[in-house]
Amino acid sequence: MLALASETGLPLLERVKFLAIFASNLDEFFQVRVSALKDQVAAGVAAVTTDGRTPARTLAEVSAEVARLVSHQESVLLGDLLPSLAALGIEVIDWDQTTPADRVLLSTTFHERLFPVLTPLAVDPAHPFPYISNLALSLAAMVRDPVTSERRFARVKVPNVFPRLMALADGQRFVPVEQVIAAHLGSLFVGMVVEQWVAFRVTRNADLTLEDEDADDLLALVELELRRRRFGRAVRLEVQAGASDEILDLLRRELDLEPGDVSQHRALLDMTCLWQLHGLNRPDLKDPPWPAVVPGRVAAADETDRSMFSVIRERALLVHHPYESFAASTEHFLDQAADDPKVQSIKVTLYRTSGDSPIANSLIRAAERGVQVVALVELKARFDEANNLTWARRLERAGVHVMFGLLGLKTHSKLVLVVRADDDGLRRYVHIGTGNYNSRTARVYEDIGLFTADPDIGHEVSHLFNHLTGYSRDDRYQHLIVAPRYLRQRLEELIANEARLGEQGHILLKMNALADPELVEALYAASAQGCRVELIVRGICCLRAGVPGLSDTITARSVLGRYLEHSRIYRFANGQGLGRPLHLMGSADLMPRNLDRRVEVLVPVTHPKHQHWLDTTLAFLRRDDVARFEMLPDATWERRGPDAFEPHPQQLMQEWVASTQLRR
Repeated sequence: MLALASETGLPLLERVKFLAIFASNLDEFFQVRVSALKDQVAAGVAAVTTDGRTPARTLAEVSAEVARLVSHQESVLLGDLLPSLAALGIEVIDWDQTTPADRVLLSTTFHERLFPVLTPLAVDPAHPFPYISNLALSLAAMVRDPVTSERRFARVKVPNVFPRLMALADGQRFVPVEQVIAAHLGSLFVGMVVEQWVAFRVTRNADLTLEDEDADDLLALVELELRRRRFGRAVRLEVQAGASDEILDLLRRELDLEPGDVSQHRALLDMTCLWQLHGLNRPDLKDPPWPAVVPGRVAAADETDRSMFSVIRERALLVHHPYESFAASTEHFLDQAADDPKVQSIKVTLYRTSGDSPIANSLIRAAERGVQVVALVELKARFDEANNLTWARRLERAGVHVMFGLLGLKTHSKLVLVVRADDDGLRRYVHIGTGNYNSRTARVYEDIGLFTADPDIGHEVSHLFNHLTGYSRDDRYQHLIVAPRYLRQRLEELIANEARLGEQGHILLKMNALADPELVEALYAASAQGCRVELIVRGICCLRAGVPGLSDTITARSVLGRYLEHSRIYRFANGQGLGRPLHLMGSADLMPRNLDRRVEVLVPVTHPKHQHWLDTTLAFLRRDDVARFEMLPDATWERRGPDAFEPHPQQLMQEWVASTQLRR
C-alpha cells in the first residue's frame, strides 16, 4: 500500500487513498498484532517461533521497521503529494498560513459548531488524568494561572463528529481541525495563559478475548467484551513533533508506556483523514470510473422478465466483482428470493455487512412474509462486532432465526442457500463467494462468486448449514472442501500429488496470505521434486521463493492493482487426473487461523467457460507487463513491470468486457 502511494503513474488522489489505507492498516496492526506481542512479553514468553524470533525480538524489529515505514509515509505526503496537489489547487494548510478572511470563517465555525461540544479536562489533585479512548485525537496543553503562576496539564478531545479537515470558502483548501481548536484554546481556558500545546493520539489493545466455550450467551459476551475494548491497555502514543519533554514524560507515565512506544510525527496524525481529500469531486485526479456491468446472462434474463433462478437452473453462473455488479447479481438474487412465492427457505452466513445492507433488508422482508430465514451472523468478525450485533437484533425482531455458529470457531465462509419449489420439485440454489456480503466493499475489492443449482453442491451446503446451526457429526464432503476438519488435509494431498509428478506438476495459488508453516514445508517439498509452484500473494508471505536448494522452482509475486485483489483461486494442474486441472475458489487463505480455527469453504469450479475465466484472470496477474512486486531469495520484494504504473485491473476490465460472450 505504501509503495503504491509513490507510484507516479497513478492519479494523485488515488495515491492519497493508498496512504490512508496504509494508515488504517497500521492502526489495526498495533491494536491486534503488536498488542499480542506485548502481552507475550509481559507474560514472560520467551519461546522461539517458526521464524526463529522471541516475542521481545520481534517487537523490537517491528518497532524499527514501523519507524522506517512511517518516516517514508510522511516524506511521500509532505515532499510529494501535498505539493503536487497544491499546484492543482488542493491544499492542506496550517493555521498560520490562513488569510484574515479565512480566520474569520474558521473562528465563526469554531464558536458556532465546535465550542459547544468541547470539554477541557484539567489534571489536578481533584481531577485525575482523564481516560484517553482508543485512536482518539486529542490536544495536550500546559496552562498557567497568571495570578498564582500555578501550572496545570489539560487535555481536549478533538470531536470525531466534525470533519477532520475544515474546508475554507473555496472548498479546495483545508485546515486541520486540531489547529483551529488550538488557535482558540483561550476560549476554553479563560483568563489562563496557554504555554504550549501539542496534538497526540493513543492506540490501545482492541482484540477481543472471547472464551465462548464457557459462554451461555455469546451475544451478551461480545457486548461485554466490546465495552472492555474501550479500556484496553495502551500500546502506542503518537505525538506531533515539537512536544516538550514535560508533556511527553507526563503522557508516557500516565499511559504506562515505554520510550520505544512513543513516536513523534512531522505530518498529520491519523492519516486516515486523507479519505476526505479522496472524496473531493476531482475526477481529473482519480481513476476513470468503471460502471460495473450486469452479468451477460442475467441481463438477457432481465430483458425477458426471467428470474435469476431460471438462469442458474440452466447453468452455473460465475460473477467477478466489481467488474460485474454485485448489486445486479448477488443482491438481485436475494432480492428476488425475498419476494418469490415459490421460495421456502433462505440461509446465509454474514461475516461483514454494511450498515445499510440490502442483503440483510431482503432477509428481513422474506422473514416478514413467512419464509423460513436463517442468518448465521459472525459476532467475532474483528472490528465489525458492533455492526453485526446491531444486525443480529434487527434480524431477530423481524423473525429471522439468528445463529452464531460453532463454539470456538469463526464462521468465515461466504454462503447462501435458497430452497425453492420449482415446477419439477424442490431445488436448492447456492451462492459461494470469496468476499463478504457487503455492498460497500464489493465495489472496492476484487472478488468472485459462483451461483449453482448443482444438486450435489446444494446437498452439501444444506448439510453444512445443518451442522452449523444444529447438532451433528461433520461427515466427509465429496465436493466442498470445508475447514477446519478437511481443508488442510485436502490441500496437502493436492500439493503432494503435483509433487509426485515432478516437472509435470504445476501449482498456482492466488491468496491474500500464506503463513501456515506446514503448507510452506509442503510447497518446499514439492519444489524439491521439480514441481513448478507459482504464488500470487497479496500480503503476508512466510515462504521464501527462489532459494537455491530449497525453493528453486517457486516464484512469488504480489499484485494489488485498482481493486486490491481479494479473491482466492487455487489451481492444481493435475488435481482431477493427469492433465486435468482442478480449480478451487472460496473464502480461505493459507493461514493457521483459516485452516484450523475458522469455518471456511472452497468449491470446485467445473464448467469449462468458468475455468477459462479463472485461467484468464490468473494469466493477467502473471504477465511480465503488469506492475507488481516479486519476492527475491532474501525475502525482500522488488518492484517490477512497466515504469508507468498501469494497474492490471484496467487491462482486465477491457478483456472482461470483450470476453463476456464466452459466459452468456
